[in-house]
Amino acid sequence: MSRFGPTRGQTRKQARGPAFVRQPRDLTREGRTKPGHIPDLRHAGPGRIVVLVPAHNEEALIAETLESLAAQTRPPDEVIVVADRCTDQTARISTAHGAKAVETVGNTQDKAGALNQVLDRLLPQLGDDDAVMVMDSDTSLSPQFIAEAARRLRHQEPDQSPIGGVGAIFFGYPLRGLVCHLQNNEYVRYARELHRRHGRADVLTGTATLYPVHALRHVHEARAHGSLPRGRDVYDVESLTEDNELTLALKHLGYRCVSPCACIVGTELMPTWSRLYYQRLRWQRGALDNLKAYGTTRVTLPYICRQLLTYLSVAFVPFFLTVLLYYTITKGFPGWPWFWLAITSIAAFERVWATKRGGWKALLLAAMIVPEVLFDQFLNVIYTKALIDLLTGAGATWERTQSRTRRRRAAITTAAGFTLLLAAVVGLALACIALGIAWTLIAAFVLCGVAAAVVRLSRLHPLGLLLSLPSGEQPRGEIPPWRQ
Repeated sequence: MSRFGPTRGQTRKQARGPAFVRQPRDLTREGRTKPGHIPDLRHAGPGRIVVLVPAHNEEALIAETLESLAAQTRPPDEVIVVADRCTDQTARISTAHGAKAVETVGNTQDKAGALNQVLDRLLPQLGDDDAVMVMDSDTSLSPQFIAEAARRLRHQEPDQSPIGGVGAIFFGYPLRGLVCHLQNNEYVRYARELHRRHGRADVLTGTATLYPVHALRHVHEARAHGSLPRGRDVYDVESLTEDNELTLALKHLGYRCVSPCACIVGTELMPTWSRLYYQRLRWQRGALDNLKAYGTTRVTLPYICRQLLTYLSVAFVPFFLTVLLYYTITKGFPGWPWFWLAITSIAAFERVWATKRGGWKALLLAAMIVPEVLFDQFLNVIYTKALIDLLTGAGATWERTQSRTRRRRAAITTAAGFTLLLAAVVGLALACIALGIAWTLIAAFVLCGVAAAVVRLSRLHPLGLLLSLPSGEQPRGEIPPWRQ
């Protein structure tokens, strides 16, 4: 038994349920996929498919990950668990489930270094028509994931750039506690956004991605020739978010990155606020570091604009509160005009509607508004912390692994950075008040946010009015699983 996304023929009750359901798998007694799951091997996708599962002390979850691989309608030809400095039973459990366990040797470069060690030996043994899938050890695939991803690599649009990787649409589990439900609401909204953008992926996530071997070789060669800003191997060991950096590398080399609706996975959610804080701090700092390394290019410009919008949203909260507090003190509380309440309710409705795929609990949580607003402020603190670390040149390492003295210095630097940034926003708000444009700027920001919400509700492609054809990332005949 394992968790995976909805498939054709779901009952109406399941369609209203959570994003992930439990279904039995038709396996042999040894846990292998039974014969007959693949109608015709000639249509199973590219040549050989080798799966790499990097794992560090994952004995609690590795078995379910390997079971989801065994249950694929297009089973992989080889599964390699990259046991990186494991001190538990990860390797033994992997071998018992039919996988090949390869232990790293002297790796000090975390996940990227572990994958590079295996890829250096593996890629010369594979042909250009083969593919390598990299997936996290806390991830469970939907049964058709590999078959669908392989189909996208095999049947590419001739008039478009080649696909450099087929990534996943991910949902979270287990859904226990408020912090997990808040994360899963994010994932449900992201899945809806990917469908609206015809599967065009900004990041080929580490949860699960199928790469054609020739694309990985191209990245390796480009790094060796200096065509890419960092790294010597397939993965950049200097990056905190190696999956994000590899996506940028592939796009700079002319490849497309897609996440089809049928490629669904379940991934472990962070169970505590502390672990979520460090995870999101690593994600954001890694994203900023990668953009700094690549600079402003045709590929990175949309990412840079997205980051600017993110930090504009972060600054909007103290800006608005400063203006509201000033007018309340000097002229009395301005009240809540019905027009603006109606306008902002559109954005609130869109946030609720976008979580409908997550089931009634997701809808109820989104409808309460306040928990998600507070969660957004929690994320805003993380985004600000990542920016301060980048501006101050703080080491891109986990703070919990630093010495007490370094943590104290980092805390002082962060506090000073927060104070300066807050003072800058407050000063800007007071200057706008003096110029008489504060409320105009706030109104413009709100209207832009509502317009974006309307576009998302309409399910239009973001650039649909500017492009003569859709992006082509998703074929017209492909039906998203939640519509099936």
